[in-house]
Amino acid sequence: MTTSEDISMTDSPDHVDILKENMERVDELSKRLAHAISQKQPHNRGLDAPNHELFARAASAYWSEMFQNPAKIMEKQVAYWGQTVANFAEAQKTFVDHSEPTESTSKDGRFSHEMWDNNAYFKYVKQQYLTNAETIRTAVAEVEDLAPIDKTRLQYFADQIVQMMAPTNFLATNPEALERAMATDGQSLIDGLENLVADLEANNGEMIVRLVDETAFEVGGNLATTPGDVVYRNKMLELIQYRPTTETVHETPIIMFPPWINKFYILDMKEKNSFVKWVTDQGYTLFVVSWVNPHDGFADVGMEEYIEDGYLTVIDVVKKICEVPQVNAIGYCIAGTTLSLTLALLKARGDKSVKSATLFTTLTDFGDQGEFTPFLQNDFIDGIEEQVGQDGILKSWIMSRTFSFLRSNDLIYRPAIRSYMMGEAPPAFDLLFWNGDGSNLPGKMAVQYLRGLCQRNEFSDGGFELLGETLKLKDVDVPLMSISCETDHIAQWKDCYRGVQQMGSRSKTFVVSQSGHIAGIINPPSKKKYGHYTNKNLKGEAGDWMAGATFNEGSWWPLWSSWVKKRSGKQVPARKPGNESYPALQAAPGSYVMIKATR
Repeated sequence: MTTSEDISMTDSPDHVDILKENMERVDELSKRLAHAISQKQPHNRGLDAPNHELFARAASAYWSEMFQNPAKIMEKQVAYWGQTVANFAEAQKTFVDHSEPTESTSKDGRFSHEMWDNNAYFKYVKQQYLTNAETIRTAVAEVEDLAPIDKTRLQYFADQIVQMMAPTNFLATNPEALERAMATDGQSLIDGLENLVADLEANNGEMIVRLVDETAFEVGGNLATTPGDVVYRNKMLELIQYRPTTETVHETPIIMFPPWINKFYILDMKEKNSFVKWVTDQGYTLFVVSWVNPHDGFADVGMEEYIEDGYLTVIDVVKKICEVPQVNAIGYCIAGTTLSLTLALLKARGDKSVKSATLFTTLTDFGDQGEFTPFLQNDFIDGIEEQVGQDGILKSWIMSRTFSFLRSNDLIYRPAIRSYMMGEAPPAFDLLFWNGDGSNLPGKMAVQYLRGLCQRNEFSDGGFELLGETLKLKDVDVPLMSISCETDHIAQWKDCYRGVQQMGSRSKTFVVSQSGHIAGIINPPSKKKYGHYTNKNLKGEAGDWMAGATFNEGSWWPLWSSWVKKRSGKQVPARKPGNESYPALQAAPGSYVMIKATR
């Protein structure tokens, strides 16, 4: 009930001044909003949604089921009607009797605010949403006469609609956002609009939610600070050699190839969790590749250039700098896949330059597309191929959006609510800063990877044609260790395992680290956080491997160090970066890492 005190406060001069000022800001922001949206560049519609034929097939299957088994359809419909009426009846009873709503059984984190349970209106909104969501998911799950891939895609896209329509995503049905607006005289909404406009302006009209306070971090300032020098540079990469921290080092150097979808400094974030620093401190000469961020001039750059001007050139340069016949190599994610291709190529050429290989979260058998199934079908890949044909590159935001929708609540809707409805500034979180510092992909390379490896699985099945050779997974025969991660949704550990099984190496070690694609790899021993599983028997199915595995407390880093140490030769005097033929060009982290992706 409104009191005279409330009215007088509302009519106070100070309140009127605040309201007037906010209205002026809204007018200004509205103009900026319209201009920002007008800057959006058109892109291929195939990137936004599956071909309509998927939904046509689903509708056909649904109607077929309805005609063949109408009783089942009606039973589901009546059940839905009944639950809907029950939700309304409970809300009505609470309104009329002024009784307390019944205790909620939902454990959905989106509905943690107390008003979702103790306010009849919001309780009804929540319950009806959950009823609708369950009904949609059940209906999709029970669709018959639909190909398995179509059903997987239908479930995914139906779930995206369910997530998008959550009441928390709308101001009128988000009690926390409404409370904040009331408590701040609408200032939170003004700040939220400011955040929205800023995000649109920063991304040429694309709505990409800013996840992190970018002013809190500086590459080379408080990230990527391990001392080293760029000792080689070409159009594809900069090669960094890190300065030694021990008097002697192992004779055989290590080359680390990070993925070129993101920047290399995930391996060198802060001193306490830097894999780069840790490896250097163990007495190894470490080189790390910093890939270029491609622009449209890289349209015709393919996997061939990444291997010839990347892997093979770097291996040759490192051998010359260190005056050794062999190197140990590490490949992370797509760089691990390409390292495996390189090893098969070296096998075909009779080149034994690589003494051992370590693979981080690496897929080489793409027979099971996992969570990426919705995006690896022809309609989406056709859209990507047409778009890169126009742009020359696959722009970073397209890949980022795809990865984000695999975890849409955590990476899209919740950050959007905090930023746009609550008016909060994004947090200062280094991992999210790195995650947002993406890279473009050359057009040719992106299509080769998506078509030849992801779709046709040629490396595992028949052979991948490249550089005049047919590269086969079984030809990877150097001693290797593969590190996969238990909850990795990008490179699922069972799929990594299947690829390692097919490799021809007589010495193979497979490890499953706890946690996901990043945290399972960047897991320093000092944290004593995530453990790892080991099992020497790689003959059975993945489930059998895990059933027989031993769980080991703590990081896998020491296990790997002991393994690679046996393949790293004698101790030699510590090496300074470069030599006369390859002098230090620039201090780490170099210049390529500073290049931002094209929006």
